[in-house]
Amino acid sequence: MEELFYREKDLFLQKLHPTAAMVFICVLMVLSLIFTNPLYLAGLFLCTGFLIRELQGLKSWEFFLKAGLLMTIPVMIINPLVSKAGATVLLRGPRLPAFGEIDISMEAIFYGAVMSLRLLDVMSVFCLYNIMLHPDKTLNMLERFAFKSTLVLSLATRMFPAMLRRLENIREIQAVRGVDFEKGTFKEVLDKYMNLIYILLLSSLEDSMEIAEAMQARAFGSGRRTCYIRIPFKPRDFICTAAGIAALFAGIFGAVKGYGTMVFYPYLGHLISREDILLLLFLHMMLLIPVFMSWGWRRCRYFR
Repeated sequence: MEELFYREKDLFLQKLHPTAAMVFICVLMVLSLIFTNPLYLAGLFLCTGFLIRELQGLKSWEFFLKAGLLMTIPVMIINPLVSKAGATVLLRGPRLPAFGEIDISMEAIFYGAVMSLRLLDVMSVFCLYNIMLHPDKTLNMLERFAFKSTLVLSLATRMFPAMLRRLENIREIQAVRGVDFEKGTFKEVLDKYMNLIYILLLSSLEDSMEIAEAMQARAFGSGRRTCYIRIPFKPRDFICTAAGIAALFAGIFGAVKGYGTMVFYPYLGHLISREDILLLLFLHMMLLIPVFMSWGWRRCRYFR
């Protein structure tokens, strides 16, 4: 589970300003939602994969992809069975009481596959956000609007990974003391785990008291909030933000003009044109700029 949470690795992409990183991630998410052409979605998938690879998060990405596949496989199976809008019928099945006559069309299969690819794109973007942005830095961007709510969100996001680590530590301590969680009847094993949860609850209450004391010692809520650390907006942040915004405007322009979209019903539309190739090249150039900068940051000491 440690692979699913943010871990500081001293990497270029993790050192970007939170605003620049959030803008770039939001651009990837918006482009994943506005495009329906599988070539565009596959390109976004590869770009996100390169970013995750630069963040050394392939193990985390594997977990997200497995979870995504568990959701996409039913989509790819159910959509051809229930969708009757496709004109190219590949197989005519029996008549079922709830669904009527089962007609499996090529358009329905293709549409289910493309929507599954879009879901994998969205899951990959969430994985990128999880390993690229520190939760505290992300929530600090919202502190100007509602700093108390931001604090609650920050504590909530830190609670789950902290509880998992604490639970593992308690389990190891109990095992050292001779408690075997695998042996015994079902009731005995259940009692052991209930005792584990009881200890976790007590330690969590103690942690909450310590947090409250720390907040009181720092005079939380007594006046205007001060900022201990200020993160400067560096040239690399401007470059990554500009690349993301350029990709966003190009994607919106292409979607308005009909590029990046594909007709599925009743017949499959064209897959690619010359304009699509040019737009794809531009989008990939913009979206891969942080990858190239990260590569140079790791290999060239003057690049820093």
